Amino acid sequence: MAKVLLPDPEGIAQAAEITRAGGLVAFPTETVYGLGAHALSALAVAKVFAAKGRPHFDPIIVHVADPQEAEELWAEVPSLARRLIERFWPGPLTLVLPKRERVPDIVTAGLPTVGVRMPAHPVALALIREAGVPIAAPSANRFGKLSPTHHEAVLDQLGEKIDAVIAGGPTPVGIESTVVSLVEDPPRVLRPGGTPIEALREFLPNLRVEPPQGPSASPGTLPRHYRPATPLLLLEAGPAGAGDALDRDRCGFLAFQRAWHGFARVEILSEKGDLVEAAARFFALLRKLDQAGLSAIVAEPVPEEGLGLAIMNRLRRASSGRARLDETKVWIIR
Repeated sequence: MAKVLLPDPEGIAQAAEITRAGGLVAFPTETVYGLGAHALSALAVAKVFAAKGRPHFDPIIVHVADPQEAEELWAEVPSLARRLIERFWPGPLTLVLPKRERVPDIVTAGLPTVGVRMPAHPVALALIREAGVPIAAPSANRFGKLSPTHHEAVLDQLGEKIDAVIAGGPTPVGIESTVVSLVEDPPRVLRPGGTPIEALREFLPNLRVEPPQGPSASPGTLPRHYRPATPLLLLEAGPAGAGDALDRDRCGFLAFQRAWHGFARVEILSEKGDLVEAAARFFALLRKLDQAGLSAIVAEPVPEEGLGLAIMNRLRRASSGRARLDETKVWIIR
């Protein structure tokens, strides 16, 4: 079982030593927990793929503790990248640019670009600085499953497969970083996340959000991702139509703002209707429903603005179908 380390100087020093030696350490960021490995060691990064069961065509984001470290990983850094770094780093924004040769191909899935970000979490930054190397870190979960926002969720999924986890408590943002490719003109959002698109458009008025063609330079873009073990149905408006029926009293409901009655269990993302709070609670509440022994989970859509765009991106990738409701049943629409 993974060693649980405290987020104090001694724990961070132990985690840094494990990282430098090629081991795997899960650590908190402001978004979700990452599974970290020495980013310049192909062997260490290969262990990440093995532990997660992650396909090798899915690139990994590299985390740094200083913008200068990012410039040592990128082959070129345009002025636009520097302006975005000045405004949004540290924070949940990953920038994709051409990589230097020193970045192993396994990190980038053989692509000529690499995504890099500077996390806004004191434990993550302390670990990277103490290790003295950039850290490649996807989310610390089994591939395609729910991202962990607490160290206990990491242990549940990967406890037997990694060396250590830093117990840094819940993560404040709760949704992975926004990924923007600066290789294209105009730039493109590869994955919506913790930095709202509206904020980016102040700097990138022509920013594109439609998915690119061909291999993606960002993780978390496969059609089915972030999936709970319990079937998840995304609620649609309108009357129930033809399809299979499930009893509500065997289903859970992931609500945005108000309580829904008649379900076995209901979790509310934000009673205030606050999308920032909803994002921070999203994975944790979905995990609670997934562990409740339900026959299905029905999720209510959230407004697609601000962080709501990232939440809906995760819900659509997690969904195994569509649902509509009548007074007593949940209808699965094929």
